[in-house]
Amino acid sequence: MHTIFVAEYFNVMITSPRINNLNFKRLRVHLGELRLNDQYMVAVFDEGIDINFDNFSEITDIIKSNFGNKPFGFISNRVNSYSINLSDANKFNKLFQNLKAYAVVAHNPITEKVFEIEEHFFKFNRKSFRNIDDAIDWVENTLANTQ
Repeated sequence: MHTIFVAEYFNVMITSPRINNLNFKRLRVHLGELRLNDQYMVAVFDEGIDINFDNFSEITDIIKSNFGNKPFGFISNRVNSYSINLSDANKFNKLFQNLKAYAVVAHNPITEKVFEIEEHFFKFNRKSFRNIDDAIDWVENTLANTQ
């Protein structure tokens, strides 16, 4: 039952009309699913994974090839529960200096608390939202105002 709920919720969230169009590429990677356009990406990471600097390399390559050195945004749609190795935060901070807008879509209070803890480690311009549309609006507006 839980798996069905997660799958249904995942489909509702990742196939939002705002990101399910021809302007977004859809990619399945070993950590989850990505949608990306020429300005930002939306990620839904798989249930139970542990994200660290090394296993993020596939996504790092996608970011580098898609955005290069230009400013970009990242939306983590946290539908599933997973962990991030916070001891790797400085490596991420140094590598992604052109990440100008990092949005988290928190679907429950626990995810919001995790976001608050991460704030002490990650130096990106970060903000938490309760729905994907608000996160997209913020990322697009932030990137539009980035020099």
